[in-house]
Amino acid sequence: MYTVTMVIEEMSAAVATVANDLGMVLPLAFSFVMSVVGAVVVVRTIPHMSAMFIQAGLFGRDLCKSDKATRVPESMGLVSGCVFLMCMFLFLGVAFGEHFLQPSAAFPHAAFSEYLTSLLCICCMLLLGFADDVLNLKWRYKLLMPTLASLPLLMVYYVNLGSTTVVMPKFIRPWIGLTLNIGVLYYLYIAMLAVFCTNTINIYAGINGLESGQAVVVGASVAAFNIFELNGYQAAQHCFSLCHLLPFTATSLALFYYNRYPAKVFVGDTFTYFAGMTFAVVAIIGHFSKTVLLFFMPQIFNFLYSLPQLFRLVPCPRHRLPRYDDKLDRLEASEAEIDEKEIRWWMLAVLRILNRLKLVQLRQGSGKLFINNLTLINLTLIWMGPRHERSLVHILLAIQVLSSILAFVIRYPLAYLFY
Repeated sequence: MYTVTMVIEEMSAAVATVANDLGMVLPLAFSFVMSVVGAVVVVRTIPHMSAMFIQAGLFGRDLCKSDKATRVPESMGLVSGCVFLMCMFLFLGVAFGEHFLQPSAAFPHAAFSEYLTSLLCICCMLLLGFADDVLNLKWRYKLLMPTLASLPLLMVYYVNLGSTTVVMPKFIRPWIGLTLNIGVLYYLYIAMLAVFCTNTINIYAGINGLESGQAVVVGASVAAFNIFELNGYQAAQHCFSLCHLLPFTATSLALFYYNRYPAKVFVGDTFTYFAGMTFAVVAIIGHFSKTVLLFFMPQIFNFLYSLPQLFRLVPCPRHRLPRYDDKLDRLEASEAEIDEKEIRWWMLAVLRILNRLKLVQLRQGSGKLFINNLTLINLTLIWMGPRHERSLVHILLAIQVLSSILAFVIRYPLAYLFY
């Protein structure tokens, strides 16, 4: 079993490994410096860009405030995304500069193609997210876009002979063996991973600071995992991931500074798509696509909890935000209205069971059913009672942090029981 001492020793070994490998020290050091510079650039740029976005008609109104007349600039995730890409373009010269200056037969073509392709996928999702903010695309396009944007990554993964073998748990190894090559199913899985990561952040949103805040927590958590693994046999892949996540987390933190309560900017689908694709890219190229899902536990719960509304088994309003009580300045769980004659009997039975389990709030009146909108945000308000928006987002981000701690427990102590 893992102890705190063992974790510290593993981190020390990782740092020692990096220190002995100058090929990793320079890229990581430069990435850290560019992360700090990128965060400063985002902090200084957003105030200047806000007026420009409002003039272009890219603004929204905060529905969870008493003052709904103030125009808040939308899609400001474009700023952090562009700064992140600039940092990564500059990083290109550091990661491969030695080979550019001294051409040799040992040029790392595979790593170079993976790096460029990862930036291409991230750039595509940044563009498509901005297009969604401007054009308000339908859900079917939101599912199609990440799939298409991930195709270059899948092709490079295939050309570079990426592994499609998965390690089997101990209890089924006597029948299947230590590993199993699932072939094309693995490519289907990582394509779906890209779709999931981009859309799951998008639907777990709606209050000040939640989108950017959860991205910062997940980014920092995955970066910590990469540091733990720098002394392992896949050190190069984790270094690749870390060099992406350092500037991403720094620029997202700078965006969170303006997006936190009371929000001065909204991040928009531009940021949620860009953030989701960044996590998918580093997980796929870094060969830890299963582990990254551990850091998405609140998002996975929110997605599963939302399925009845996403599949229209229960009416799904355009905005599933909490209801704002302007007299008390607090948020309450919002509701969807259902005609009793239109809901299927088995769905009604399921909802009544969930109501007894306190997983939904169901009430009946004059031939209508009223159910809370099925999001983790509304469920938190049901369990903990009406809250001020600042308090609510603090609770949700605390859940995200606790989930990351649980993810490390599962990944290290518990994983050794099964693998």
